[in-house]
Amino acid sequence: MNTRAITDQKSDELGNQPPALENCNLFEQDLPLREALWREGGGWIEEQARAYGALLGKAETLRLGERANRYPPELRSYDRFGRRIDEVEFDPSWHELMRLGITHATHSLPWTCEQPGAHVARAVLLMLKHQVDEGTSCPLTMTFAVVPSLRVQPELAAEWESRILSTEYDPRCVPAKEKRGVLFGMAMTERQGGSDVRANTTRASPLRVGGPGAEYRIDGQKWFCSAPMCDAFLVLAQAQNGLSCFLLPRWKPDGTRNAFHILRLKDKLGNRSNASCEVEFAGAWARLIGEEGRGLATIMEMVRHTRLDCALASAATLRRAVAEATHHAHYRYAFGRRLIEQPLMKNVLADLCLESEAATALALHLAHGFDEARRDEAQRKWIRIATAISKYWITRRAIAVVAEALECIGGNGYVEESPMPRLYRDAPLNSLWEGAGNVQCLDVLRALHKDADTLAVMLGEIRKARGVYPQFDTYLARIEGELRDGEQLEARARRLVERLALALQAALVVQFGPSEVADAFCASRLAGDHGQALGTLPSGVDYSRIIERSRPQLEEG
Repeated sequence: MNTRAITDQKSDELGNQPPALENCNLFEQDLPLREALWREGGGWIEEQARAYGALLGKAETLRLGERANRYPPELRSYDRFGRRIDEVEFDPSWHELMRLGITHATHSLPWTCEQPGAHVARAVLLMLKHQVDEGTSCPLTMTFAVVPSLRVQPELAAEWESRILSTEYDPRCVPAKEKRGVLFGMAMTERQGGSDVRANTTRASPLRVGGPGAEYRIDGQKWFCSAPMCDAFLVLAQAQNGLSCFLLPRWKPDGTRNAFHILRLKDKLGNRSNASCEVEFAGAWARLIGEEGRGLATIMEMVRHTRLDCALASAATLRRAVAEATHHAHYRYAFGRRLIEQPLMKNVLADLCLESEAATALALHLAHGFDEARRDEAQRKWIRIATAISKYWITRRAIAVVAEALECIGGNGYVEESPMPRLYRDAPLNSLWEGAGNVQCLDVLRALHKDADTLAVMLGEIRKARGVYPQFDTYLARIEGELRDGEQLEARARRLVERLALALQAALVVQFGPSEVADAFCASRLAGDHGQALGTLPSGVDYSRIIERSRPQLEEG
């Protein structure tokens, strides 16, 4: 048979290849996500989420994500006349993905909606879109997260907020006052300091009289600037009274370009559809947000929300990887049986599904905490510590799960036509962005030391699940003992935070999950019977029921 004849055959006639996981509803096919949405108070968004999930699951939408990463952004430093413009050009697929995110309010919903559960509702929309492309999540997240920091300076919030919350995507590089909607980025990191932003050397000098809302000149460089095509940025710089936070737009009030110079785009491992850069401020115009010397506290209002999105996005990455692996195993035959019917593969897949379901439960419960924190002091303490715990653990587990899911698919998962290489490259980003693992763990310790009530609130969340599983009660007692032992706590902070994360996940699946999920999670994660690798669940686990909760159910025939 010639090559053309083979190509013309139907795919199923080529033998033992699964259909592409496309033209399916990303929301409808994710039972744990739908359950958590209602449980955490955002169920009113279900109709919109279902429509969004159908749109995002279309083959042509999934191709947008592939194309945006195949054709990454390019820097144009100068126009054809030699004028410096510092603009970033994107493939049209990027702009279409951004439009999908903006028009569905994934950047704004909690700030425009008065209904309870708005953070949860928005979290689900973000998780659905993130499964198509990670890169576009970055500017959407920062635009969402900048609002609390801007509100520290009310007159700046009044000037910018309506543009931020617009559901019109306007990609033009023109002054913000001419645009239908704007995007925000951030620039904190410098080459000599990294996460230690107090070591920053970028300088800020008042143009006239300094103080909150005043105009400043910014001089210096940033080693990482996220999404440099945005319309404005939050920037940390050293003022006379210490590290301070500034709003630095791409265009000055007189309509001329600001002295925001892109030195080069970063050639990154993953997240390739999105631009990150090194930038220089050569006398750039900016305005101070809050008091001089309070920059870290001001920008942390933004960082807390971007860390929430790190947890949500990694849970979404987990979901996409597990969906691909279980889908493949359902259709692929080996040694006379479908992969999904073979005991060892069932063990692996069920373990992956447990990770995904627990990550989704914890991420959306954290989003619920952000909703409740608006009116509940205890919830404010809860999200203070739970955000760092969730960000640390979910982002870390995503890396392991994507690697194992890729192996489930085998060679077909290792070629670039598959989504798995992109997921594999993207997975580590959220563990690095907004503070790597050690930063999160030390943040947990600071929260515990700063306020004894924070620990009480945290343990109160976990204790809600006591009395059902002996393994859970024993695990909780061990955590309480470790917390009482303050010796060398910093050196063992990772282990403590891991235990807290597992206890929080276990508390949720015990209270709200089906028995087969709670049984398997407690027996493996809490009782010490889980091996170092995924796929080492103990005997007696109902693998099939766990898998079927997470496996995409396509119409067959």
